[in-house]
Amino acid sequence: MTNKTHEADVAFIKALAELLRDNDLTELEVKRDYSEDDSLNVRVARQIIAAAPAPVQASVPIAAAAPAAVAPAAAAAAPADDPASHPGAVTSPMVGTVYLQAEPGAPAFITVGKQVNEGDTLLIVEAMKTMNHIPAPKSGTVKRILVEDGAAVEFGSPLAIIE
Repeated sequence: MTNKTHEADVAFIKALAELLRDNDLTELEVKRDYSEDDSLNVRVARQIIAAAPAPVQASVPIAAAAPAAVAPAAAAAAPADDPASHPGAVTSPMVGTVYLQAEPGAPAFITVGKQVNEGDTLLIVEAMKTMNHIPAPKSGTVKRILVEDGAAVEFGSPLAIIE
């Protein structure tokens, strides 16, 4: 009976992986209870190599600031100006929702131009109802904040730039 359960679990996990791929999801978690003392917890996740949100965030300010005649040149320069490739970029260590302050109405952890020390909280990423404080990897000045309060972020998404 154990072998049949094992085979059924493998088939179930393969079906979850197909569901993930077919619906373009990044993560899926399921708990299957067989009995009081027997259950299966499965978390299937995949990493998206091409981060679609980063170029959109980078190109919107450039296109808004550039005249219409210069827009094609600005769009071509956007990949070189990718915030994720900046040496001072702070990226998200997880998938979640980003918050710029500890609670609604509280002052933001960071603002553009603010000096931060290594280890200072820059923002919070909520993942699975857990508030994860994202620390500054180095001391410096906040040059750009690349996310909005309450925005969804992916693993590796650029959050801010510190120089």
